[in-house]
Amino acid sequence: MRAAIYPGSFDPVTYGHLDIIRRASAIFDELTVSVLNNKTKTPLFSVEERVKMLEEATADLPNVTIDSFSGLLVDYAARKDIHVAVRGLRAITDFEYELQIAQTNRKFSDGKLDTVFLTTSLEYAYLSSTTVKEIASFNGDISECVPDFVGRMIYEKYGYKR
Repeated sequence: MRAAIYPGSFDPVTYGHLDIIRRASAIFDELTVSVLNNKTKTPLFSVEERVKMLEEATADLPNVTIDSFSGLLVDYAARKDIHVAVRGLRAITDFEYELQIAQTNRKFSDGKLDTVFLTTSLEYAYLSSTTVKEIASFNGDISECVPDFVGRMIYEKYGYKR
């Protein structure tokens, strides 16, 4: 069985993330999308809220499981007995950063964790969670960036009714 992990902050989940999830779920028999509890960041949404968002957004994908983790991806992957991580790339700058992480993960997993890169579909190449939050913080239109229910949750966090 071919299994993979797609780790990330997903704060919030965007159409770009969902594009990668859908495409990876077509490649792998099982895909675990796992929300990182990164103690160095201050997220807009709690880990539990992000997990629930992802569960709703991927409910139609039977081979996708949503989870969360803290700590190193290599340790989490070893616990899950999964040997492939999926990462999305929007631009060359993403590749430079992600390549370093992929090489580090491979080294610290004794060669047991490989990374597969999927390039984001062109229609989502501009999209990031940071950009979505910035637009929403000024009550801007994020309807082309996130599913409607996610948009409502974001606006609510910023005190806007839509």
